[in-house]
Amino acid sequence: MSLLRPALLSVAMIAIAVGVLGADYALGQATLVTTYAIAGLGLVIIVGQAGQITLGQGALVALGAYVEALLAVRGVPPLLSMPLAVLLGAAGGALASVPAWRLGGLYFAMSTLAFALIVEEMLVRWTSLTRGGAGLSVPAMAWGGLKADTPLEQVVVSVGVLSLVWLACARWMRGRLGRAWRAVREDEIAAAEACGIDVGAAKLHAFVLGGGLAGLAGALYAHWIGFISPEQFGLTFSFELLMLVFIGGARRLSGALWGALVIVSLPQLIALVRDALPGDSSRSAGLETMLFGAVIVLAVLLRPQGLASAAEGGRRRGRGRAPY
Repeated sequence: MSLLRPALLSVAMIAIAVGVLGADYALGQATLVTTYAIAGLGLVIIVGQAGQITLGQGALVALGAYVEALLAVRGVPPLLSMPLAVLLGAAGGALASVPAWRLGGLYFAMSTLAFALIVEEMLVRWTSLTRGGAGLSVPAMAWGGLKADTPLEQVVVSVGVLSLVWLACARWMRGRLGRAWRAVREDEIAAAEACGIDVGAAKLHAFVLGGGLAGLAGALYAHWIGFISPEQFGLTFSFELLMLVFIGGARRLSGALWGALVIVSLPQLIALVRDALPGDSSRSAGLETMLFGAVIVLAVLLRPQGLASAAEGGRRRGRGRAPY
């Protein structure tokens, strides 16, 4: 899983966007794409590798974002606050995975949904800490005399973090952990337990690592957006992250990048289409949601293995390598 291709793809996408949309706006969108991709890599591990469906990943991103925001406003440098955001995301992932020891399939997915609702309600009601619906302002990322407060600086930091995370995920997936996850995904009894794999431990590792990546994405997101509130991390956000990996390709690292590109850019494209529609149809309530859903359904139907499969599937088969 070479890092060169996704890095070149990211640079090409940014260059095209800069030429079409203008530098600041395009770089801002590219920063969001890379941040979403980091959260998506966590779901590639949980969903694509370990085969577990989670509906609460947005809550783990929220935990990382709020930890980073609360520490940043108190002057804690990001080199100290971001590891804490990762740790809280990992702890949240471990907590969310507890029902997986006794539940599976739809029942476990519903338990992660309940976890997301609990976290959202906690953020709304713990006003003394989170300020509830009023939200928190987050200062620009800064350490020492350096500050990432311009679109170019933010995208450089985001791409750098994504590259490091990508390499870590590639190593996990190629190693013993990755083999254990894939065995659990294929068959917990025949392929995993029969080979001496601790199924519960494999699932726990997947959720801890996926939660840590979600917390990291939340910490970056808080700085890039500059303001966070509980409604930003509701169920819709969790569903967007889940659709991100299905659109891009849940079993490939590059699927997180392709899916993030679609999820971030699609609302902008839909807005352009809406404005071009004649008469009152462009102002119809729910039109954007309907178009968004239609595009996602078409993407899943036409490319069920994800957008990444078109770019990588044939090349990997030609080299005789597994598509993960």
